[in-house]
Amino acid sequence: MDFTFSDEEEVLRGSAREFCKRTITPRIKEMDSNNEIPDEIITGLSDMGFLSMTIPPEYGGSSASFTQAAIIIEELGRADISLAIAAYVSVVSTWSYILNKYGTDQAKEEILPEIKKKKFLGIAVTDPKGGSDLMGMRCVARKDNNVVKINGEKTYVSGVREALKYGGGHILLTKTDSKPDHKGFTFCYTPIKDTPNLQTSLLDMMGREAISDGTITYQDYQIPEHYVLGEWGKGIYIAMEGFNCARSLIPASCIGAAERALEIGAEYVKNRKAFGSPIGKFEGIQFQLAEDYTRLETAKLLTNKATWLVDRWQHNKQSSTAEVNKITSMAKLTGVQLAFDAIKDVMMWHGGTGYTKDAGLERGLRGVMSYVLAAEGTFNIMKIIIGREILGKEFTPYSKS
Repeated sequence: MDFTFSDEEEVLRGSAREFCKRTITPRIKEMDSNNEIPDEIITGLSDMGFLSMTIPPEYGGSSASFTQAAIIIEELGRADISLAIAAYVSVVSTWSYILNKYGTDQAKEEILPEIKKKKFLGIAVTDPKGGSDLMGMRCVARKDNNVVKINGEKTYVSGVREALKYGGGHILLTKTDSKPDHKGFTFCYTPIKDTPNLQTSLLDMMGREAISDGTITYQDYQIPEHYVLGEWGKGIYIAMEGFNCARSLIPASCIGAAERALEIGAEYVKNRKAFGSPIGKFEGIQFQLAEDYTRLETAKLLTNKATWLVDRWQHNKQSSTAEVNKITSMAKLTGVQLAFDAIKDVMMWHGGTGYTKDAGLERGLRGVMSYVLAAEGTFNIMKIIIGREILGKEFTPYSKS
């Protein structure tokens, strides 16, 4: 057993941290004011290869492992604790990987080289009235000769504005069979810019405001059949694989944000005096600090195990799907909860100052909430997955048995 990263991975971390200090940190307040990631930062992410890192070299990427991707995303979370930039890179990294694995050769040749050139690639799964209940999905698609026609609506879609600005689109999960089970879904790529029969609107979210979230409506929207990923009717399996990959990266971003917040907090309590002493001497604060740092290390270890399992699972299937389901859900649950609690604690140590935007902490709390409430599965969905893998599928709350 070895808890160290390789020399290559440490160099990668150092390069990512230096990039963040040079390019991202000076523009955090600007992002907060404008609710947009500056184009120079997107260009920098592209030039560093961070947008295309999970794509093979023949399409402009570097075939990075999810362990390596998590290192970069952790550093992005440290630099921007709102998690907007980390979310941007996590989404593109996960779903470009899935497109490369399951897309047709023609689709990969058309789409993947453009990711290096800043085109966005995201995921569209949630129906407005469906939420976590995929069986209640109303977005439908049917084949007509060599064309797929789609009707329906998706909401809480990240990167709508970015896909319109830079080009690209989303991988859509849609019903393609009336069967009331998991075999009636198909995954397909849906470009967004300059596309007829598609309407978009933006949502006003409470956090991660520099990356957009929105709604997409498809009305007899058409794509070529070669944009279908994998087999027709097998989309749910690909979607779940993608979510496992995403759930190994999300806690990395939260760990970065939590660690940065705790560093700010530790420095503050050493220097802020009350009743004649630094407030770090009071057990009420010191014990919280100790507990938060302990949970931070726990989250790091669990996230490292999640990315390690995903890498083994993807390359040679040495990890079982059930184990990957369980550990990635545990990692997301633990990392997100740790970040929320740690940032909240640091805000409280700051007193009234912590409630101001000048302190820069509240943007982290708002950003983390996106992963508590929705993105890539709510807390309770994570718990359902973990419980199912421990007790057996017959104990899933919505199973018929």
